[in-house]
Amino acid sequence: MADDDLESSLLGYRALPRDSSARRRIWTFSAALLAVGILLVVFLRIGDDRRGAEIAGDPASVESEIGVVAADDGRCSEVGAAALRRGGHAVDAAVAAALCLGVVHPVSSGIGGGAFMIVRSADSGEALAFDSRETAPAAASQNMYENRPSSKAKGALSMGIPGELAGLHAAWVKYGRLPWKDLFQPAIRLAREGFVLVSYAAEAIESKGDDILADPGLRAVFAPNGKLLQTNDTCYNPALAETLEIISIQGPEAFYNGSVGESFINDVRNVGGIATMDDIRKYRIEVKEAMAANSMGYTILGMPPPSSGTVGIALVLNIFDSYKSSDAAKGFLGLHRLIEALKHMFAVRMDLGDPDFVNVTEYVADMLSPSFAEKLQQKIFDNTTFSPDYYMAKWSQLRDHGTSHLCIVDADRNAVSMTTTINSYFGAKVLSPSTGIVLNNEMDDFSTPDDATPDHLPPSPANFIEPKKRPLSSMAPLIVLKDNQLAGAIGASGGMKIIPAVLEVFLNHFILGMDPADAVRHPRVYHQLIPNKVLYENWTMVDGERFEVPEEAKVFLEQRGHQLSSVGLAAVVQLVAQDLRYPVLSMHTRDKKLGKKNSNGVFHGMLTAVSDPRKEGIPAGL
Repeated sequence: MADDDLESSLLGYRALPRDSSARRRIWTFSAALLAVGILLVVFLRIGDDRRGAEIAGDPASVESEIGVVAADDGRCSEVGAAALRRGGHAVDAAVAAALCLGVVHPVSSGIGGGAFMIVRSADSGEALAFDSRETAPAAASQNMYENRPSSKAKGALSMGIPGELAGLHAAWVKYGRLPWKDLFQPAIRLAREGFVLVSYAAEAIESKGDDILADPGLRAVFAPNGKLLQTNDTCYNPALAETLEIISIQGPEAFYNGSVGESFINDVRNVGGIATMDDIRKYRIEVKEAMAANSMGYTILGMPPPSSGTVGIALVLNIFDSYKSSDAAKGFLGLHRLIEALKHMFAVRMDLGDPDFVNVTEYVADMLSPSFAEKLQQKIFDNTTFSPDYYMAKWSQLRDHGTSHLCIVDADRNAVSMTTTINSYFGAKVLSPSTGIVLNNEMDDFSTPDDATPDHLPPSPANFIEPKKRPLSSMAPLIVLKDNQLAGAIGASGGMKIIPAVLEVFLNHFILGMDPADAVRHPRVYHQLIPNKVLYENWTMVDGERFEVPEEAKVFLEQRGHQLSSVGLAAVVQLVAQDLRYPVLSMHTRDKKLGKKNSNGVFHGMLTAVSDPRKEGIPAGL
């Protein structure tokens, strides 16, 4: 391209002859426009000098005009950002970052587990839900743990059929721009060459030390020489590196119908599992339209059942919406109302289950219904709380665990919100020695007729085990829209505490107007209906950062009859927010006309990514 053509294309104009008076007028106008643009950039403080930069020295927050990744681990955020820099779609970044997390955070995720992923295309507005949740093996039954209840949560018998790899591949086939093999390389290098353990992972290793030492596969990776690895130690998983290398070349068929899968199943069956090659060969992900719910001026896009996250969050937001004022969520009174709304939500959600096996249409409709929410809101009193029977729960609660979450927005404003899990810390407490894969223990998320329920309520029949069924989940990956423009992506890890955590951050930022970083850092409360206690954050991180609900808030809640108890690390939230007030004015954006939207009507505002410091997360921007 000639210099004149290059200059003209950068300004969005067709090249004109050198002696054209029209060309001179264009350059005069362009210079004036550029000067105004520069002044606006300085005034709004959203120029190139802020792109991809930490906010006020806070490593947990980053701003970018182009694209961002927020994951549990800074290395994986950077792996995702590197994919975006190469022109990758948000899904490319999600694949690379999720594989990375499976290596450096095997405590909570990996290809031995499952995931929920929401993908929204900026140009078409299409939003799809990729359900790669684990399924029960063909030999599973609702009474399979009757004589050995401990094996429901621990050991190879607790493993559901892994789906994460199939889900990543399906999303990549539809959206990916970069070669599948390339997306595996960072994770392969980390597994083969070693990665340094952050304190969160080291503490998890210590907390499950007996289980790690008891399993040959886990012991070889996390306790070489018989000693548990500690913070800043280097961890290696060469078998997983080899597994990922094969899958990067042969595709997911290597696992679902090939040598990797055969080795994995042999290891599983050698330690008492019932999964077969036929089970993994017949595993299928489900791709549906994302569930949409409108409340409080926003649209949330999330997973349909067997996730209870989207409908649970929608119900609570609709309860707040029925107050007819955003002030309903403010202050200590807003906190009391949130707790009451959560108690009602938890009482309702256990009627849900896998819609391929149980009819949940009525319950989903109720949880999405503003009129149903208004009836519940009328049962909330600002001066008191009630005992659990007031909320009329019929079934014992699902008590799921763990997980890891990531949020990604790319240069085109395509967005991904993905929650990945192996359930409990180190899943089934078994690592396949030949493949390096940690087994999930997702069967523990099912209900069984003989469950010893801590809340003394009967187990939910809708969530009983059946072959190929998916268990109910609290995972809640969300994409948030305002007036059909991307406002953000959000999600969390932490089992039952995912829904309260996502709600609190959503309300903090989108409704109450907190800065994204402050919205994530703000101390949280949790409730799960039974036991009838408000759990409030009260703990200090290794680096000295403290999370504690103010004393005044605790007194306010106690005056209304709440019983309080402190809790440490409970849930971890990742957030990406797009500033919809001002368009970015950078030449790096796709909007060459410097208008509010590009030619497809897609708004490009400043992106802020926040990785929850509670898990030492660090985001990355371009």
